[in-house]
Amino acid sequence: MTERVEGHGGELALAALRAHGVREMFTLSGGHVFPLYDAAHRAGFPIYDVRHEQSAVFAAEAVAKLQRRPGLAVLTAGPGVTNGVSGLTSAFFNASPVLVLGGRAPQFRWGSGSLQEMDHLPLVAPVTKHAETVFSADDIPRAVTAALTAALTPHRGPAFLDFPLEAVFSVGDADMPAVTPPTAIEADPGEVAKAAALIAGASRPVIIAGSDVYAGDAVEALRAAAEALQVPVFTNGMGRGALPPEHPLAFAKARRVALKGADVVVVVGTPLDFRLAFGDFGDARVVHVVDAPSQRAGHVEPAASPAGDLRRILTAFAEHPGDRADHADWIAQLRTAEDAAKVRDAEEMAAETDPIRPARVYGELRKVLARDAITIGDGGDFVSYAGKYLEPAQPGTWLDPGPYGCLGTGMGYAMGARVSHPDRQICVLMGDGAAGFSLMDVESLVRQQLPVVIVVGNNGIWGLEKHPMRAMYGYDVAADLQPGLRYDRVVEALGGAGETVEKAADLGPALARAFDSGVPYLVNVLTDPSDAYPRSSNLA
Repeated sequence: MTERVEGHGGELALAALRAHGVREMFTLSGGHVFPLYDAAHRAGFPIYDVRHEQSAVFAAEAVAKLQRRPGLAVLTAGPGVTNGVSGLTSAFFNASPVLVLGGRAPQFRWGSGSLQEMDHLPLVAPVTKHAETVFSADDIPRAVTAALTAALTPHRGPAFLDFPLEAVFSVGDADMPAVTPPTAIEADPGEVAKAAALIAGASRPVIIAGSDVYAGDAVEALRAAAEALQVPVFTNGMGRGALPPEHPLAFAKARRVALKGADVVVVVGTPLDFRLAFGDFGDARVVHVVDAPSQRAGHVEPAASPAGDLRRILTAFAEHPGDRADHADWIAQLRTAEDAAKVRDAEEMAAETDPIRPARVYGELRKVLARDAITIGDGGDFVSYAGKYLEPAQPGTWLDPGPYGCLGTGMGYAMGARVSHPDRQICVLMGDGAAGFSLMDVESLVRQQLPVVIVVGNNGIWGLEKHPMRAMYGYDVAADLQPGLRYDRVVEALGGAGETVEKAADLGPALARAFDSGVPYLVNVLTDPSDAYPRSSNLA
């Protein structure tokens, strides 16, 4: 039976949002979207507000990533929307089903110069799956349903709607569209069988699993495929933790050895981008498994590229009926390399040097982070070390900016993570450069009683720029920050707590105090500015 809904535009929108499982709103107050607040307030629908619109979108993205459901940000017209464009773009690169609802100047006097009058759609259309202006209240349930359906359909991504003042403030009524789960994309059976045969018959296969494995709820299918075919697994993005570190097929430290020696590289649920040498693995054949045909790489020619529901594809790999090569020697070779790397890492993470080396920070964090802790990376150089030294034990516990590389995600992601998991540790790993983008939103966390721990690696420089620029030119410019800046005092001024750590021996006690505090707490670690994360270039 079709449900008829009536009310002002905000009430109509909220009814459609709730039908799709949206459970909270992230926003920064603006008059153009008052009816959305009114509907939420009167319905007891949680509203979380921030100090910069980008944080609202990042918070919505964290919910979308962690909970695999739509996240909602509501932004006022003009600068409210444009301030959220970086968040929308990150969600687009990360395939996160975020819906942004924007205010809009009144249509009946369009072109007359109303406050914040601008057409948002040309800006947001390139970085959304669906972008639309909704001109009447009656049409809002239909538009919200269409936007969320697009956002949730693989390959997932953000959607945008804006409402002229007269549409969202008007009263209307409409039939509530049915909520229909997206239809799973069926991969070509021949392509799936071809890929499975390549993997099973390889002498030295490797799987690299990325964020779409988690987003597509394919973690168990990945484990089944890896175990059935006995293939070592490496991960990136939200694929991290898909196999726990103690799993015999889970690897993290031996990736260079694996990719150099592999004869088949299977990349599942992540693009063949700069993080994976653009898909160039020497003589190895590449199998690229994606959740939609649009995600097939256009710059390389894979040996096979099944496109469709990742659970079904990986399950088919596990059930491959053909012959399977013995990979025991290959797995043993990688395990030897992995164990040797772990010994080196352990030495680095225990270093007693002062100034503190970033590796020591992560050595201490490993001692206090719970297996289900949500770890958030917001930075360049300092967060690169996190990718090397931290090994998530469970899927859905790692958030980073993704391939778009946008700084400033930290406080928004922290808010979305705390709302998603009220009882877990939430730890933000932040470079001192990244701190300049979103640290003011600690006030939002304090005011709304959302405790998190923030660890700042404070080396007083833009590390990924200063060292490469000096290598290229013999000098650097625009790459220095204030050395020893007291970011902990910023957090204290905003109502939280914190401390600065200068000695490696003081790290452990400081982190213990942070996680026991029950408030937003910043541990400001003065790290060695000469200790740069090793890479040939960050410009590729």
